[in-house]
Amino acid sequence: MQYKNSFTLHRGVGISLGASYVTMPVPCGSSCGRNAFMRRPKTGDTLCKECFFLAFETEIHNTIQQEQLFRPGEKVAIAASGGKDSTVLAHVMNLLNKRYNYGLDLVLLSIDEGITGYRDDSLKTVAQNRDDYGMPLRVLSYQELYGWTMDRIVAEIGRSNNCTFCGVFRRQALDRGARLMEVDCVATGHNADDIAETVIMNILRGDTARLRRCCDIKTGSKEADTIPRVKPLKYSYEKEIVMYAHFKKLVYFSTECVFAPNAYRGHARAFLKDLEKVRPSAIMDIIHAGEQLQIKGTVKKPVRGVCGRCGFVSSQQPCKACVLLEGLNRGLPKLGIGKKSKGERMVALQDQQLREKAHLVKNDF
Repeated sequence: MQYKNSFTLHRGVGISLGASYVTMPVPCGSSCGRNAFMRRPKTGDTLCKECFFLAFETEIHNTIQQEQLFRPGEKVAIAASGGKDSTVLAHVMNLLNKRYNYGLDLVLLSIDEGITGYRDDSLKTVAQNRDDYGMPLRVLSYQELYGWTMDRIVAEIGRSNNCTFCGVFRRQALDRGARLMEVDCVATGHNADDIAETVIMNILRGDTARLRRCCDIKTGSKEADTIPRVKPLKYSYEKEIVMYAHFKKLVYFSTECVFAPNAYRGHARAFLKDLEKVRPSAIMDIIHAGEQLQIKGTVKKPVRGVCGRCGFVSSQQPCKACVLLEGLNRGLPKLGIGKKSKGERMVALQDQQLREKAHLVKNDF
């Protein structure tokens, strides 16, 4: 049987994104009377299109309710990149907010990293989401926040470690944007695959501090003077997010970042996909394992506080964003890469050279 693409259906059940096709009509597993068109990658259930939509949306609603992610009257910023995850998140949050009367004030918050041919195009999709869902949109750029764009940063640092700069600056930029918009929390589009990949990355790096925290569905709190972040899509498979966006005909940006091929996360993603082929439940297994991890009390863990320079959340002084920015402004782009002691030696050496240069200039007069 030939198919034009992975979404082509054939009378009975058509499974997209790696699942198997069924060539004979199969009734929907929910007993709605319609024929199934897919078998869910997450559960293996055969469902018609309408029942898949309802199941997908209901699971996210149950996650929101069980984890108590929101309270009525809150202003919630949806971190919008224009990609499939944030687009589906914006659509589903808008739908559930009306269906179940959450009483939320939803807004969109986008970060422009300054990546030509990528972010400038994806922001057009975000603007479309703004118009489709009637949500106010605020766009903040690295240029206005830090005086740098990712294009300039990559020109300085090269293709190695550039994702470190982007990730650190983006996380803080969301905090800055949330504070400017005076929201109560930020909802991000992290899905089950993202979280499982992060667990794998932290295991491979031996990062015990982040290993347990990366599985938290909610981080930060108003009591700690930080704006909370929540992950409504935590238990949603990436495959199902793509299927939902495709069959709902949502407009989203699917081009990969031009700098992403060099990201360390890519290796974890490839490993996870291989695991999933052998064991489809591997994604959820890894997440549940991460949730159950306990660190010995004798292990020293960083304390999350507030950076003394910028005033935003940090587990070190100064925060990573401030260190990286200082390195860029000093002409030492690798200042924040590697051990802290190495960075301190680099700063001390540069300061000594500047003092010696100033002394020579003074003697010339």
